Amino acid sequence: MTTDREDSGSPLEPVPMQAVPPPERRTRSGRNLPAAIAVGLALGALVLVTLYVWKASFVGVVVAAAVLAVYELSNAFRADRIRVPLVPLVVGAVAIVVSAYAGGSEAMVVALALTVLAAMLWRSPENPKGYVRDVTAATFAALYVPFLAGFAVLLLRPDDGPDRVVVFIVLTVLSDVGGFAAGVLLGRHPMAPNVSPKKSWEGFAGSAVFCAVGGAIALPTLLDGKVWQGVVVGLAVMVTATLGDLGESMIKRDLGIKDMGSLLPGHGGIMDRLDSLLPAAPVTFLLLSWLVPAAAS
Repeated sequence: MTTDREDSGSPLEPVPMQAVPPPERRTRSGRNLPAAIAVGLALGALVLVTLYVWKASFVGVVVAAAVLAVYELSNAFRADRIRVPLVPLVVGAVAIVVSAYAGGSEAMVVALALTVLAAMLWRSPENPKGYVRDVTAATFAALYVPFLAGFAVLLLRPDDGPDRVVVFIVLTVLSDVGGFAAGVLLGRHPMAPNVSPKKSWEGFAGSAVFCAVGGAIALPTLLDGKVWQGVVVGLAVMVTATLGDLGESMIKRDLGIKDMGSLLPGHGGIMDRLDSLLPAAPVTFLLLSWLVPAAAS
């Protein structure tokens, strides 16, 4: 008769070992930093080439980013059983961005209204249960992604449009870089621990310093602005970029997901890269239009 101990084997018998995959190269921030840097440099090169070789091609980059972001957002909504009408949203994203470049802000607003109307009609033949929820989510997606992205295209319209877009992107990137560096090195006091535990007040201060200095250099250099104007624009971009980052984190917390996607190694999805850029675009457009006005081309 065998005992349970005998059936389970001797504790002295060797236990077969399984190979453990090598860990990803991650920093204290949790990112794969080499991949994130490589992707960031590639995206930066794409933006610069499209802006200064043929600036209309930058509109194509914005359209592609907006379509991919809308697709990611619609997939994220499905995690909470929200089904947005994807076809009118994708078509509307293209229409909103192209209208901003071709016709300006008024055309962009009309395209947004038509997108919302199309989403309402597209959803109508289906089960009425959840109609308000789905259409509201579609309206949010249209406003959040292509409409805000359209302001980056409005920045492009003047003769010095490429320089205006560069100022906008550089300041937003500096906000992210300054916050990341100061947060990793000095971060001790979380800003919003229930939303984004790794975002700290020390990182916020780092973003402010980077953006203020960057704006003070970028505006006089690229747009013949004054140093104080650059500081104002830089700090405004920093605040809105930070709020955008926290806002997207709140959406992900609400939907119970970690990243919006996995298209960009070291970054996550397209939405995880646009979270700071989208809310900063209208603020940059409005401030530059006021402080450093330019005639449309």
